[in-house]
Amino acid sequence: MAFDPTSDYPLGTVRPELVTTPGGVPLGEVTLEAARAGTLGAGELRATPETLRMQAEVARATGRVQLAENLERAAELARVPDDLLLEAYTALRPGRATAAELEAWAARLEGFDARRTAAFVREAAAAYEERGLLADG
Repeated sequence: MAFDPTSDYPLGTVRPELVTTPGGVPLGEVTLEAARAGTLGAGELRATPETLRMQAEVARATGRVQLAENLERAAELARVPDDLLLEAYTALRPGRATAAELEAWAARLEGFDARRTAAFVREAAAAYEERGLLADG
């Protein structure tokens, strides 16, 4: 049966077969017991890009467009290594990066196929430039 964003929410309750961990562990096997036994590592306790995209479809179907866009960016970023995400986050704080550095971050994110997020970084760079919030270069 195909996913229906208007009736398949909450996913974990209505359609748990659609939700897995990054390693493919079914939602039903994500238990405290499995974590305690060491059969479920910390890396498995993350949302997958597919689950985040389905959540975005649910949000869009209910008219929550901004939430849907945030979830779509989250889906892109789910495969970006944590250390790079933290560096990008730091660079996006006002006064931390030059326009060229933010453009480099946007290009780097595009290398992970995170085009929406790269566009968001470029928007931030333009807004920072307009408001005088870029680092001195």
